[in-house]
Amino acid sequence: MESSRLNFFKEAYLLIQTSKNILIIGHVNPDSDAISSVASLVELSLLWNKNFTAFCLNKPQYAFSFLPHEEKILSQTNFKIKDFDLLVVVDCGSISRTGLANEIRQAKEEGWTGKIIEFDHHPKVDDYSNVEIRNPEASATTEVIYDFLEANKVFINKKLATLLLAGILTDTANFLYSSARDKTILIASELLQRGAQFPKIMEKIMNKKSFSTVKIWGKVLNNLYINKKYNLAVAVLNFDDLKDYIDDKSFEDEAFGEIAGFLSNLSDIKTILFLREPEPGYIKGSLRATAYNQNIDLSKLAMIFGGGGHKKAAGFSLSGKLIKVNKNKWLIE
Repeated sequence: MESSRLNFFKEAYLLIQTSKNILIIGHVNPDSDAISSVASLVELSLLWNKNFTAFCLNKPQYAFSFLPHEEKILSQTNFKIKDFDLLVVVDCGSISRTGLANEIRQAKEEGWTGKIIEFDHHPKVDDYSNVEIRNPEASATTEVIYDFLEANKVFINKKLATLLLAGILTDTANFLYSSARDKTILIASELLQRGAQFPKIMEKIMNKKSFSTVKIWGKVLNNLYINKKYNLAVAVLNFDDLKDYIDDKSFEDEAFGEIAGFLSNLSDIKTILFLREPEPGYIKGSLRATAYNQNIDLSKLAMIFGGGGHKKAAGFSLSGKLIKVNKNKWLIE
């Protein structure tokens, strides 16, 4: 491990140990990596007898209930930034993804002198933390947290092992994505030896799909279009496609990421564009590169639309409405 990264790990450890009240933050509409990363910091806070609050705005109500400490993560704000002397932000990519950007900026303007630690595996967008622990080569933010624990010689118990593995498995689609490096496999192997509950993770996240989720997959495949000129696959779901499922408590929002990942395995396709309109006037887009497209940086394309991500997997959101002209043509109004 390079010395500069090791120093950041040590600095972050010292900040956590000396802080009196910690706010742990994951990104808005969290996925398994975000929830697992937040919950792993919750476990550490409990082990170290630290006062803490954990928060992910709009956390799904049922999707992650099998993960340790998920019930301790708030989904709505009932706190003030000034009440904390340390913020630990995980898997957010940018400050806007915390859902607390305005509150953090206002607190700083009003003289808040607390510190911010950032754990992430996304490329840097904002410069807002005091200690930035970032590794875009890591498969998941839980892999970054694993390195933090190893660097500080923290014992990884069964709960931590389960949480760390859950983040890795879901962000690599069970090691399907290219982000699963040799190191990732070795880490997963060690976590299994530490007692990670692999069967439960597979049952709850990877293998168990609700009826609503399967129906959404069907709509995506039905709307799939291949632009042979550019070897581009496009899938679109407008609000009419989704409105009957969004309020279904059994629907897994994380399925959208899984769909984009699945489409990236299409033969002879270079790039995937997956657009959906989860609410009227709001569009989310996912970009994925396939094995046939090794030299593209999709994060640059996503940044044009105000998004970001990795070279091979990026996303963005924008205002507008998806209008279907015909099977192979859509407009954004």
